[in-house]
Amino acid sequence: MFVSFQRVFTLSEKSWSGSLTAGLLISLFRELKVMNCVSLDWDKDGDILAVLAEKSSSVYLWDANVNKTSQLDSGMKDQMSFLLWSKTGPLLAVGTSKGNLLIYNQQTSRKIPVLGKHTKKITCGCWSSQNLLALGSEDRSITISNHEGDTIRQTSVRADPADVQFSVMKTDERSSPGESTVSVALGKKTLFLFNLNDPDNPIELAFQQRYGNIISYRWYGDGYIMIGFSHGYFVVISTHIREIGQELFQAHNHKDSLTSIAISQSLNKAASFVKINDLKDFIFFLIKIHDLTDLKEMYAIVTLDEETKGLDQMCWTDDGQLLAVSSQQGSLHVFLTKLPILGDSSGTRIAYLTSLLEVTVDNQVEGESPVAIAVEVEPSFIAVGPYHVAVGMNNRAWFYALGDGGVERVKDTEYLGTVASMCLNCDYAAALFEGKVQLHVIDGDEQVVQEDRQTKLFPEPDQKYRILSHALTSEFLYYGTDTGLIQCFYFEDWQSVNEYRHTVGVRKVFPDPNGTRLVFIDEKSDSFLYCPVNDSVFEIPDFSPAIKGVLWENWFSNKGVFVAYEEDKVYTYAFHKDTIQGSKVILVGATKLPFSHKPLLLHNGELTCQTQSGKINSVVLNTHSFLNNPHSDTSKDKLQWLLQQAVMLKRFSDAWNICKALNRSEAWGELGRACLHHMEVELAIRVYRMMGNVGMVMSLEDIKGIEDQNLLAGHLAMFCNDYNRAQDLYLTSSYPMAALEMRRDLQHWDSALQLAKRLDPDEIPFISKEYAIQLEFVGDYTNALAHYEKGITGNNKDHDESCLAGVARMSIRMGDIRRGANQAIKHPSRALKKDCGAILESMKQYSEAAQLYEKGQYYDKAASVYIRCKNWAKVGELLPHVTSPKIHLQYAKAKEVDGKYKEAAMAYESARDWDNVIRILLEHLNSPEEAVRIVRETQSIEGAKMVARFFLRLSDYGSAIQFLVLSRCSDEAFQLAQQHGQMEVYADIIGSEATIEDYQSIALYFEGEKNHLQAGKFFQKCGQYSRALKHFLKCPSSDDSLSIEMAIETVGEAKDEALTNQLIDYLMGESDGMPKDAKYLFRLYMALKQFREAARTAIIIAREEQSAGNYRNAHDVLFSMYAELQTQHIKIPAEMATNLMILHSYILVKIHVKRGDHLKGARMLIRVSNNISRFPSHIVPILTSAVIECHRAGLRNSAFSFASMLMRPEYRNKIDLKYKKKIEAMVRRPDTSEVEEESSPCPYCGFSLPDCELLCPGCKNSLPYCIATGRHMVKEDWCVCPLCDFPALYSEFTQLLETESVCPMCSEPLNVSEVKKTSDCSRYLQQDQLER
Repeated sequence: MFVSFQRVFTLSEKSWSGSLTAGLLISLFRELKVMNCVSLDWDKDGDILAVLAEKSSSVYLWDANVNKTSQLDSGMKDQMSFLLWSKTGPLLAVGTSKGNLLIYNQQTSRKIPVLGKHTKKITCGCWSSQNLLALGSEDRSITISNHEGDTIRQTSVRADPADVQFSVMKTDERSSPGESTVSVALGKKTLFLFNLNDPDNPIELAFQQRYGNIISYRWYGDGYIMIGFSHGYFVVISTHIREIGQELFQAHNHKDSLTSIAISQSLNKAASFVKINDLKDFIFFLIKIHDLTDLKEMYAIVTLDEETKGLDQMCWTDDGQLLAVSSQQGSLHVFLTKLPILGDSSGTRIAYLTSLLEVTVDNQVEGESPVAIAVEVEPSFIAVGPYHVAVGMNNRAWFYALGDGGVERVKDTEYLGTVASMCLNCDYAAALFEGKVQLHVIDGDEQVVQEDRQTKLFPEPDQKYRILSHALTSEFLYYGTDTGLIQCFYFEDWQSVNEYRHTVGVRKVFPDPNGTRLVFIDEKSDSFLYCPVNDSVFEIPDFSPAIKGVLWENWFSNKGVFVAYEEDKVYTYAFHKDTIQGSKVILVGATKLPFSHKPLLLHNGELTCQTQSGKINSVVLNTHSFLNNPHSDTSKDKLQWLLQQAVMLKRFSDAWNICKALNRSEAWGELGRACLHHMEVELAIRVYRMMGNVGMVMSLEDIKGIEDQNLLAGHLAMFCNDYNRAQDLYLTSSYPMAALEMRRDLQHWDSALQLAKRLDPDEIPFISKEYAIQLEFVGDYTNALAHYEKGITGNNKDHDESCLAGVARMSIRMGDIRRGANQAIKHPSRALKKDCGAILESMKQYSEAAQLYEKGQYYDKAASVYIRCKNWAKVGELLPHVTSPKIHLQYAKAKEVDGKYKEAAMAYESARDWDNVIRILLEHLNSPEEAVRIVRETQSIEGAKMVARFFLRLSDYGSAIQFLVLSRCSDEAFQLAQQHGQMEVYADIIGSEATIEDYQSIALYFEGEKNHLQAGKFFQKCGQYSRALKHFLKCPSSDDSLSIEMAIETVGEAKDEALTNQLIDYLMGESDGMPKDAKYLFRLYMALKQFREAARTAIIIAREEQSAGNYRNAHDVLFSMYAELQTQHIKIPAEMATNLMILHSYILVKIHVKRGDHLKGARMLIRVSNNISRFPSHIVPILTSAVIECHRAGLRNSAFSFASMLMRPEYRNKIDLKYKKKIEAMVRRPDTSEVEEESSPCPYCGFSLPDCELLCPGCKNSLPYCIATGRHMVKEDWCVCPLCDFPALYSEFTQLLETESVCPMCSEPLNVSEVKKTSDCSRYLQQDQLER
């Protein structure tokens, strides 16, 4: 939405003569006979105009104040080409066409000629704020001079300079204050930046050719430059050293051409000229206005329809209110860029200035259409009421009535002074002028209002104060005075009904719409909220001294909210009237105002503001952002912040919805506490019910019907743990006893006693008893005794017994033992006797303590105290009742001293002191069997030592070693075993619980005894694998198998390459020339988890077994290795897979022949015979079987082929005689008929191939084979062995398992019911491909 600029006036070429200033200038030029003006400039104060004429060596100075002209002789013969006044002083710089310079001081009339400043014509220049002069010349150089004309800096440039400007370039280093950078446009193509602080490193910025020539450029902001180009582009660059050369913004908003740009720093706006050619070749000119904070958005567009030749230059006024534009046809256009911000509101209706002579009335909340009112003068104030609008200036005001039929002017009124402000309500207008307020009716029909109520002037003649501010509500007039008086005038009674006297003058007053609350600002810029109903005043916290006004919330459900606004910020406050802490005002938060926005209306968190352009704009307060945030799309942390806003504004329904979206117990807890604080009991019940806090819900349900506000607030303050406030509220309520009940429940006894004296003296004994209990607990026995005695009532048995018990305890503690003990004995309570006994025992009054324990039937305690008294007779009497082992132990020691060992042993056993029981059994009762039994049952270490010493005395070394180990005396046990040759016994006993040192000691012993197997075993256990391996390899041949197994285990644990190589050399026979069985090498690789080497070894072992004719052993070795490699996810070697397949085919032959399935047997024999070289021990028998089975199965051609092979000389004589003639006959009379083998699809590609073919010609894949038949697998008939996971054809496998009970591959028992058909075999096919 574009903002329209209003044209103030236009001076055309023909109207110049009618302008006073223009006429003066024209007459001036005529008087000076200046026909062609080269340059002119005003001084910094706008008093003196300097004019430079063509072909003249003089400068004309015209003083506008006295309309007098003087001529300044430069003293130079060459023509003047440039002049410029200083920005800060009375200095005029004049340049000549030959490059000379004259500096003239207007105040002192001093002339400083500087010859040869440049070698050619000076064309441009600029003064800095520090009075430095930068000049550009046609000699392509730039000079920087001081105010005396001395050259400070000089630099050469590559093209003709133009448009010299001073500014500040952003650098990373802290630069000196002031304008230190000179910028120059060179040849209309590049921008030259010359830093006075860094003259050796100038910067020249070039731009894209498509931009065209540089038309104009302007510095703005913090070191930014806006540049306009002839092809309609304008670009923004930063001069920060890290951003040099980067375009921060580029736009082509001017499609045809751009002729000039201008920037207003005060408005933060930029203006640019545009020439537009439409499709019909019609030319028109636009002025485009951009906001410097967001250059992508167009702020306004101004069209100049009457211009035909083009625009020339434009310039803003310093305050940015006017924009002047000159055209090539001699016209000057001046536009108003911002209006005075005048506006007012009444309820939800607002009135604001939309042009200099137009006021608009709007009510967007009620949905009313805006009404524009044309006014007669440019107003200086506006006021609006429910039915009227007033505008005015100076001492006059015009009133307009707002009706359904439109706007009607009612009247105009003149006042006795210049009106500072005005307020309206339904009937009255109140105008403030010169410290007075005039109240009068608005409508012209004055008969409706009584004559004495038509007008009134405040203050009364006898009241000596000045009114500083005023405000109207529907029923009241409020005004504040310089003496601090706030007066409330009531229209109904036509008199003042309330007044409040403040300490200092009241500068501004802002009542709420009802007039029941008032915010006022005093002359110290402090602010307060005043409630006229009860004359209460509350200071407003964190109130800014720059506040300009206050607006109250007009939304019906949030009447206690108001905002205070300053130039660029709005502060939201909330007045909490009913809280458990009383009424107070809190600051909710702050919202930043957009530039030049004046708030007029606050409704439901939305601030309606007036802008400089005569428009209104809505700003949503940050404190009400929960109204516009969809809870489902908002983060949890943001929702928590929104909840705090809603709670502070008492928007509990919104807070409820936020808590539901958060779904956190902390959020519900915060809302619950807020409800308690604001005394919203019903809502608090809902919240705590949602939280599942049953106790709080029940407590709130009990109090929700209470009408006494103080009593209710007291309960809620107690729930919030604010006990002092709760007490104060209770005492001012209708039920002050609640304060006493609360203090008793909280055990605040001093406070409770004080309250009881005032409220209920009969409760003092009961409170005293409770207080005494607490004092006794903390050790204040003196006061506890006093309160116990005060607590005795004489008519309450249970209560008095409790108090007497307290008196007994406190008497003993205070030293009155006789009184306390007698009361305890008389008292019926056992517990009291125990307590008093414990107190006496702590005081070392053992006799009395034991007596009380015995009276209370605490026999253990009594016996213990009697023992301390050495009263063994009493202990003996009580012992049958005693259960404490400690007492039995003490008694046992006494009996042992007396020499009664059997009784002592029984007492020790009752006390479970097994060491002493064992000692007495061995030393005094000579019962080792019983001692050994107890040691074994109790695992007593000390007892085991005693038993070991006992057996050592008897020379039973094995038993002694056993009990020494049991007593953890490993060193003694080892030495004993070493001395008496019992080391193997020691080694067996010590087991797996020994330490590394123990194992090492045993190993060293066996090493010394040359027992290599045992030495190696214990060196392995203590981690000395090298020594262990050395001993294992030294073992005699009788222990060869076990020692090699132990050596393999040792190397596997050690994971040491050297040890591994040593063992491999031993197994290969490198050390002794005797190679060991390959199975040991296989086990070594398995122990080392070197599965690839183990696989190779397994193949070698299988090959040896196969060569020896042990085909089942070879099959099992390969299968176990195959399974292990699969488990470790290692690729199966092709040789291993092939060997396993051939061996398995051989094994299947026997199974099929035994079952009578000769065709399957023949097919497998064909596969085996084709690989007959792998079966060297049984070539002839296998070929013979192949001939016989093929002949039986009708495979005559295959039978003939294998029979022919048997006829070779090396095989012929080895044929079994009973088959030899038949085979020879078969060769002599060949039958080449062959039953064609059935086909089935490839499981990978579906290519049809013979059943027993395991290589697919279509996809070149090796196919998985069935472990039941040897055929290749088919997708539709797939299953696997659940034990070894090898595939099989489901139909064939189940048929095989009906007669066989084991899997043909893994030889594990298998039931047909355990086999399940696999619907998706892709996993096995992928795995098979990966293995390959």
